[in-house]
Amino acid sequence: MPGSSRRRPGGVLYIPDVTTERPRTHELRAWRPAVPGITEVLHAHFTDHAYPRHTHETWDLMILDDGAVDFALDRRRHGASDTGRVLLLPPGVPHDGRTVSAAGFRKRVLYLTTDVLPDRLAGPAVDGPILGDAPLRRRIHRLHTALTYEDDALEAQSRLAFVRERLLVHLDAHRVRPPGQEADRLAARLRELLDARIRTGLTLDEATSVLHAHPTHLIRCFTQAYGLPPHTYLTGRRIDRARRLLLAGERPADVAAAVGFYDQAHLNRHFTRHLGVPPARYARAARDRGR
Repeated sequence: MPGSSRRRPGGVLYIPDVTTERPRTHELRAWRPAVPGITEVLHAHFTDHAYPRHTHETWDLMILDDGAVDFALDRRRHGASDTGRVLLLPPGVPHDGRTVSAAGFRKRVLYLTTDVLPDRLAGPAVDGPILGDAPLRRRIHRLHTALTYEDDALEAQSRLAFVRERLLVHLDAHRVRPPGQEADRLAARLRELLDARIRTGLTLDEATSVLHAHPTHLIRCFTQAYGLPPHTYLTGRRIDRARRLLLAGERPADVAAAVGFYDQAHLNRHFTRHLGVPPARYARAARDRGR
Protein backbone atom coordinates (compact mmCIF):
# COMPACT_ATOMS: atom_id res chain seq x y z
CA MET A 1 0.00 0.00 0.00
CA PRO A 2 1.22 3.59 -0.57
CA GLY A 3 3.50 4.85 2.18
CA SER A 4 4.14 1.37 3.63
CA SER A 5 7.58 -0.16 3.87
CA ARG A 6 8.99 -3.65 3.59
CA ARG A 7 12.35 -5.20 4.29
CA ARG A 8 14.41 -6.49 1.40
CA PRO A 9 17.22 -9.06 1.72
CA GLY A 10 20.49 -7.60 2.94
CA GLY A 11 18.98 -5.13 5.35
CA VAL A 12 17.79 -2.65 2.72
CA LEU A 13 14.73 -0.69 3.73
CA TYR A 14 12.56 -0.04 0.67
CA ILE A 15 10.20 2.91 1.17
CA PRO A 16 7.88 3.64 -1.75
CA ASP A 17 6.35 7.07 -1.20
CA VAL A 18 3.58 7.44 -3.77
CA THR A 19 1.90 10.83 -4.02
CA THR A 20 -0.44 12.44 -6.54
CA GLU A 21 2.38 14.74 -7.67
CA ARG A 22 5.32 12.44 -8.33
CA PRO A 23 6.26 8.90 -7.26
CA ARG A 24 9.25 8.76 -4.95
CA THR A 25 11.43 5.78 -4.16
CA HIS A 26 13.86 5.68 -1.28
CA GLU A 27 16.20 2.75 -0.69
CA LEU A 28 18.25 3.02 2.45
CA ARG A 29 20.72 0.86 4.29
CA ALA A 30 22.58 2.17 7.36
CA TRP A 31 24.69 0.54 10.03
CA ARG A 32 27.41 1.29 12.57
CA PRO A 33 30.54 -0.73 11.84
CA ALA A 34 32.91 -2.05 14.47
CA VAL A 35 35.68 0.19 13.15
CA PRO A 36 36.91 3.10 15.30
CA GLY A 37 36.52 6.43 13.56
CA ILE A 38 33.42 5.54 11.54
CA THR A 39 30.14 6.32 13.30
CA GLU A 40 27.87 5.24 10.45
CA VAL A 41 27.81 3.77 6.96
CA LEU A 42 24.93 4.84 4.71
CA HIS A 43 23.97 3.48 1.29
CA ALA A 44 20.96 5.20 -0.29
CA HIS A 45 19.02 5.74 -3.51
CA PHE A 46 16.75 8.80 -3.67
CA THR A 47 14.64 9.69 -6.69
CA ASP A 48 13.02 12.79 -5.18
CA HIS A 49 14.40 14.09 -1.93
CA ALA A 50 15.68 17.31 -0.39
CA TYR A 51 17.70 17.41 2.81
CA PRO A 52 16.94 20.51 4.89
CA ARG A 53 19.80 22.71 5.99
CA HIS A 54 21.60 20.95 8.85
CA THR A 55 25.00 20.14 10.37
CA HIS A 56 26.86 17.03 11.53
CA GLU A 57 29.29 16.42 14.36
CA THR A 58 31.16 14.19 11.93
CA TRP A 59 32.80 14.49 8.52
CA ASP A 60 30.50 13.43 5.66
CA LEU A 61 32.52 11.50 3.05
CA MET A 62 30.37 10.64 0.04
CA ILE A 63 30.75 8.96 -3.33
CA LEU A 64 28.09 8.90 -6.04
CA ASP A 65 27.35 5.65 -7.81
CA ASP A 66 24.74 7.12 -10.15
CA GLY A 67 22.87 10.33 -10.87
CA ALA A 68 23.50 13.89 -9.72
CA VAL A 69 23.11 15.87 -6.51
CA ASP A 70 22.97 19.58 -5.78
CA PHE A 71 24.04 20.90 -2.38
CA ALA A 72 24.90 24.09 -0.54
CA LEU A 73 27.83 24.23 1.88
CA ASP A 74 28.24 27.35 3.96
CA ARG A 75 25.79 29.23 1.65
CA ARG A 76 27.65 28.33 -1.55
CA ARG A 77 25.92 25.95 -3.97
CA HIS A 78 27.70 23.05 -5.66
CA GLY A 79 26.66 20.41 -8.15
CA ALA A 80 28.05 16.91 -8.46
CA SER A 81 27.25 14.54 -11.29
CA ASP A 82 30.61 12.87 -11.89
CA THR A 83 30.71 9.45 -10.22
CA GLY A 84 34.51 9.63 -10.25
CA ARG A 85 34.58 12.45 -7.73
CA VAL A 86 34.47 12.48 -3.92
CA LEU A 87 32.45 14.84 -1.72
CA LEU A 88 33.83 15.83 1.68
CA LEU A 89 31.65 17.92 3.99
CA PRO A 90 33.20 19.07 7.28
CA PRO A 91 31.61 18.94 10.75
CA GLY A 92 29.73 21.92 12.10
CA VAL A 93 29.22 23.61 8.72
CA PRO A 94 25.58 23.97 7.53
CA HIS A 95 24.70 22.18 4.31
CA ASP A 96 21.72 20.77 2.44
CA GLY A 97 21.24 18.46 -0.52
CA ARG A 98 18.66 17.58 -3.15
CA THR A 99 18.01 15.54 -6.26
CA VAL A 100 18.18 17.38 -9.57
CA SER A 101 16.53 14.93 -11.97
CA ALA A 102 13.79 12.29 -12.02
CA ALA A 103 16.46 9.56 -11.89
CA GLY A 104 17.69 10.88 -8.55
CA PHE A 105 21.01 9.61 -7.25
CA ARG A 106 22.68 6.68 -5.54
CA LYS A 107 25.26 7.43 -2.91
CA ARG A 108 27.47 5.77 -0.33
CA VAL A 109 28.48 7.78 2.72
CA LEU A 110 30.93 7.35 5.58
CA TYR A 111 30.52 9.50 8.67
CA LEU A 112 34.01 10.00 10.10
CA THR A 113 34.84 11.27 13.58
CA THR A 114 37.22 14.11 14.29
CA ASP A 115 39.71 11.47 15.46
CA VAL A 116 40.10 10.58 11.79
CA LEU A 117 40.12 14.16 10.47
CA PRO A 118 40.53 17.03 12.97
CA ASP A 119 37.81 19.67 12.79
CA ARG A 120 40.52 22.34 12.48
CA LEU A 121 40.80 21.23 8.82
CA ALA A 122 37.24 22.31 8.04
CA GLY A 123 38.38 25.45 6.21
CA PRO A 124 40.06 23.74 3.24
CA ALA A 125 37.08 21.37 2.94
CA VAL A 126 34.64 24.28 2.79
CA ASP A 127 36.75 25.90 0.06
CA GLY A 128 36.83 22.71 -2.02
CA PRO A 129 34.31 20.02 -1.01
CA ILE A 130 34.43 18.16 -4.35
CA LEU A 131 37.64 16.21 -4.93
CA GLY A 132 38.56 14.94 -8.39
CA ASP A 133 40.75 12.10 -7.20
CA ALA A 134 40.21 8.70 -8.84
CA PRO A 135 42.64 6.79 -6.55
CA LEU A 136 40.85 8.20 -3.49
CA ARG A 137 37.51 7.20 -4.95
CA ARG A 138 38.78 3.65 -5.46
CA ARG A 139 40.07 3.53 -1.89
CA ILE A 140 36.69 4.61 -0.55
CA HIS A 141 34.89 2.02 -2.69
CA ARG A 142 37.16 -0.74 -1.36
CA LEU A 143 36.59 0.46 2.19
CA HIS A 144 32.82 0.25 1.69
CA THR A 145 33.26 -3.29 0.37
CA ALA A 146 35.27 -4.28 3.44
CA LEU A 147 32.70 -2.68 5.75
CA THR A 148 29.96 -4.82 4.23
CA TYR A 149 31.42 -7.72 6.22
CA GLU A 150 31.69 -7.06 9.95
CA ASP A 151 34.23 -9.86 10.29
CA ASP A 152 37.05 -8.24 8.28
CA ALA A 153 38.09 -5.61 10.83
CA LEU A 154 41.81 -5.53 10.00
CA GLU A 155 41.10 -5.00 6.31
CA ALA A 156 38.58 -2.23 7.02
CA GLN A 157 40.96 -0.50 9.45
CA SER A 158 43.78 -0.69 6.93
CA ARG A 159 41.65 0.70 4.12
CA LEU A 160 40.38 3.50 6.37
CA ALA A 161 43.99 4.43 7.17
CA PHE A 162 44.76 4.89 3.47
CA VAL A 163 41.57 6.89 2.88
CA ARG A 164 42.49 9.12 5.81
CA GLU A 165 46.03 9.58 4.51
CA ARG A 166 44.87 10.76 1.09
CA LEU A 167 42.26 13.09 2.58
CA LEU A 168 44.91 14.64 4.80
CA VAL A 169 47.08 15.22 1.73
CA HIS A 170 44.16 17.03 0.08
CA LEU A 171 43.65 19.12 3.20
CA ASP A 172 47.38 19.97 3.18
CA ALA A 173 47.99 18.29 6.52
CA HIS A 174 50.16 15.30 5.59
CA ARG A 175 53.05 14.24 3.39
CA VAL A 176 53.42 10.60 2.39
CA ARG A 177 56.74 9.06 3.43
CA PRO A 178 57.91 6.07 1.35
CA PRO A 179 59.41 3.06 3.14
CA GLY A 180 63.07 3.52 3.99
CA GLN A 181 65.83 1.30 5.35
CA GLU A 182 63.63 0.31 8.29
CA ALA A 183 61.03 -1.32 6.02
CA ASP A 184 62.27 -4.93 6.24
CA ARG A 185 62.69 -4.74 10.01
CA LEU A 186 59.18 -3.39 10.56
CA ALA A 187 57.70 -5.90 8.12
CA ALA A 188 59.39 -8.84 9.84
CA ARG A 189 58.19 -7.73 13.26
CA LEU A 190 54.63 -7.30 12.01
CA ARG A 191 54.75 -10.74 10.41
CA GLU A 192 55.81 -12.21 13.76
CA LEU A 193 52.83 -10.53 15.42
CA LEU A 194 50.42 -11.84 12.80
CA ASP A 195 51.83 -15.37 13.01
CA ALA A 196 51.36 -15.30 16.77
CA ARG A 197 47.79 -14.06 16.47
CA ILE A 198 46.33 -16.16 13.66
CA ARG A 199 43.31 -17.26 15.68
CA THR A 200 42.70 -14.14 17.80
CA GLY A 201 43.58 -11.63 15.11
CA LEU A 202 45.28 -8.27 15.39
CA THR A 203 43.91 -4.76 15.03
CA LEU A 204 45.82 -2.08 13.20
CA ASP A 205 45.87 0.05 16.35
CA GLU A 206 47.48 -2.80 18.29
CA ALA A 207 50.11 -3.32 15.62
CA THR A 208 51.04 0.35 15.37
CA SER A 209 51.15 0.68 19.15
CA VAL A 210 53.48 -2.29 19.59
CA LEU A 211 55.73 -1.36 16.69
CA HIS A 212 55.57 2.43 17.17
CA ALA A 213 54.87 3.00 13.48
CA HIS A 214 52.42 5.08 11.46
CA PRO A 215 49.57 2.86 10.16
CA THR A 216 49.97 3.42 6.43
CA HIS A 217 53.76 3.40 6.68
CA LEU A 218 53.63 0.04 8.47
CA ILE A 219 51.31 -1.44 5.83
CA ARG A 220 53.51 -0.12 3.00
CA CYS A 221 56.60 -1.66 4.59
CA PHE A 222 54.90 -5.03 4.93
CA THR A 223 53.52 -4.96 1.39
CA GLN A 224 56.91 -3.99 -0.02
CA ALA A 225 58.63 -6.83 1.83
CA TYR A 226 56.09 -9.64 1.29
CA GLY A 227 54.10 -8.60 -1.77
CA LEU A 228 50.70 -8.40 -0.06
CA PRO A 229 49.08 -6.33 2.70
CA PRO A 230 48.88 -7.62 6.30
CA HIS A 231 45.16 -8.44 6.24
CA THR A 232 45.59 -10.57 3.10
CA TYR A 233 48.57 -12.37 4.66
CA LEU A 234 46.56 -13.14 7.82
CA THR A 235 43.63 -14.49 5.82
CA GLY A 236 45.97 -16.74 3.83
CA ARG A 237 47.50 -18.16 7.00
CA ARG A 238 44.02 -18.89 8.34
CA ILE A 239 43.05 -20.66 5.12
CA ASP A 240 46.19 -22.82 5.28
CA ARG A 241 45.37 -23.83 8.83
CA ALA A 242 41.73 -24.48 7.92
CA ARG A 243 42.76 -26.82 5.09
CA ARG A 244 44.83 -28.94 7.44
CA LEU A 245 41.99 -29.22 9.96
CA LEU A 246 39.43 -30.07 7.28
CA LEU A 247 41.69 -32.81 5.91
CA ALA A 248 41.99 -34.15 9.45
CA GLY A 249 38.21 -34.58 9.55
CA GLU A 250 37.16 -31.51 11.52
CA ARG A 251 33.72 -29.98 10.84
CA PRO A 252 33.72 -26.61 8.96
CA ALA A 253 31.87 -24.86 11.80
CA ASP A 254 34.52 -26.00 14.29
CA VAL A 255 37.32 -25.14 11.89
CA ALA A 256 36.04 -21.58 11.47
CA ALA A 257 36.31 -20.90 15.19
CA ALA A 258 39.64 -22.72 15.52
CA VAL A 259 41.43 -20.63 12.91
CA GLY A 260 39.96 -17.23 13.75
CA PHE A 261 37.11 -16.69 11.33
CA TYR A 262 34.02 -14.97 12.71
CA ASP A 263 31.69 -17.85 11.79
CA GLN A 264 31.25 -20.55 9.18
CA ALA A 265 29.92 -18.06 6.61
CA HIS A 266 33.10 -16.02 7.04
CA LEU A 267 35.20 -19.15 6.48
CA ASN A 268 33.08 -20.17 3.46
CA ARG A 269 33.50 -16.79 1.77
CA HIS A 270 37.28 -16.65 2.05
CA PHE A 271 37.85 -20.36 1.50
CA THR A 272 35.80 -20.36 -1.69
CA ARG A 273 37.60 -17.28 -2.96
CA HIS A 274 40.97 -18.95 -2.37
CA LEU A 275 40.23 -22.50 -3.54
CA GLY A 276 37.15 -22.25 -5.73
CA VAL A 277 35.04 -24.58 -3.59
CA PRO A 278 33.47 -24.22 -0.11
CA PRO A 279 35.20 -25.98 2.80
CA ALA A 280 32.60 -28.75 3.16
CA ARG A 281 33.05 -29.74 -0.49
CA TYR A 282 36.85 -29.57 -0.13
CA ALA A 283 36.71 -31.92 2.87
CA ARG A 284 34.28 -34.26 1.12
CA ALA A 285 36.53 -34.53 -1.94
CA ALA A 286 39.43 -35.46 0.30
CA ARG A 287 37.36 -38.16 2.05
CA ASP A 288 36.17 -39.56 -1.28
CA ARG A 289 39.76 -39.83 -2.52
CA GLY A 290 40.74 -41.77 0.56
CA ARG A 291 38.13 -44.48 0.05
